[in-house]
Amino acid sequence: MVRKSVFLVLVLLLSSQMVHAQGIGFGPLAGYFQSKDADEGEFMFGGAIRLKLSPSFGIEGSIQYREEKYGDGAVKVRSWPVMATGLFYVFPFLYGAAGAGWYNTTLDYDEGRMGAGVMMEDETTQEFGWHFGGGLEIPFGSGTKLYGDIRYVFLDYEFKQLPGSEGLESDFYIITVGLLWGMD
Repeated sequence: MVRKSVFLVLVLLLSSQMVHAQGIGFGPLAGYFQSKDADEGEFMFGGAIRLKLSPSFGIEGSIQYREEKYGDGAVKVRSWPVMATGLFYVFPFLYGAAGAGWYNTTLDYDEGRMGAGVMMEDETTQEFGWHFGGGLEIPFGSGTKLYGDIRYVFLDYEFKQLPGSEGLESDFYIITVGLLWGMD
């Protein structure tokens, strides 16, 4: 009973905040990321929704798709991160960002690059990571905003089956540009 009461109070509080919100927007995003020890940087795409709760605070939810390779192509990492981010507006157009992400990740091992007789099974995992950064949000027509930011993500993949991967680091930075429709 107590759980239901607490849940109901939280839903009502969140609903009242949404009614007084400064705006809600959604739209596509694209970006470039470079993991510390990946073979090279890659482009990614996705979508985001932002809710501005006050002139100085907002929240963002996003989902993306990205791929990268490690060990000269020996393993391809495909990831679908679902991220939640707090946005702290220093000025109406400038914000800081901090949040967490749930990274649904598939590691595809290329046995041809592993050497004769090496057999590795692909694996799918869920990893948790943190991020922080900042960006700009600029009005771009009626009800539309253009935004761009840079974020640094702390994420450690475990390439259990890849020989010599003990020291590989998978933290990365990401530069993102997107459009938000419906923002005031």
